[in-house]
Amino acid sequence: MPSFTLPRAARISRITRTHKVAVAVLAAAGAASGLALTSAAGTAQAAEHAPAVVKPVSAKGMPVKADAAEIARPVASSVADRVKVADVEEQHTAQQAANRSAERKAAVKEYPNNLDGWIRESLDIMKDKGIPGSYEGLHRNIMRESSGNPNAVNDWDINAINGIPSKGLLQVIQPTFDRYHVPGTPDNLVDPVANITAAANYAADRYGSIDNVNSAY
Repeated sequence: MPSFTLPRAARISRITRTHKVAVAVLAAAGAASGLALTSAAGTAQAAEHAPAVVKPVSAKGMPVKADAAEIARPVASSVADRVKVADVEEQHTAQQAANRSAERKAAVKEYPNNLDGWIRESLDIMKDKGIPGSYEGLHRNIMRESSGNPNAVNDWDINAINGIPSKGLLQVIQPTFDRYHVPGTPDNLVDPVANITAAANYAADRYGSIDNVNSAY
């Protein structure tokens, strides 16, 4: 076959067109690759940041302050709780004071300074000491022995003759009082409460109870 050589200008023109096509193909491929990379990067970034909670910011990039009502709600709740606690503590303190006052009144029980008061005070002491006896039994014997006079003195019986006269509401002699005196009462034979309580203690030892006494004892 005879050789055929293109003119130089034709060769240059053909190379130029071929080069342009190659460049165009490469450019297109690069663009597609760039788009793919950009898309993949964008997807990765979206996936990475999707769960994050973005806090609102102002135009200057500063965090936006929470709504005043939202702040006030927990504050108001906290204040209300403290007020409730303070009320409960105040009520508890008042109750404790009332209990202490009641205990003091019970510990310092007052009795009238008369026969009824003396008998009732003696009965409370007797109950505390385990000495039996009733109001009726005490009152009955007191009225027979002294007519309710705490200063009554028997100066004519055998005890008086022996120099130890019976004295007080229940006409007790000194040796008997000394033996049956109940601690917590005055150490005084003619003290009304001490006299009643000692006599009831003696009667309980000898007769089982002052209620069982119906005559001189």
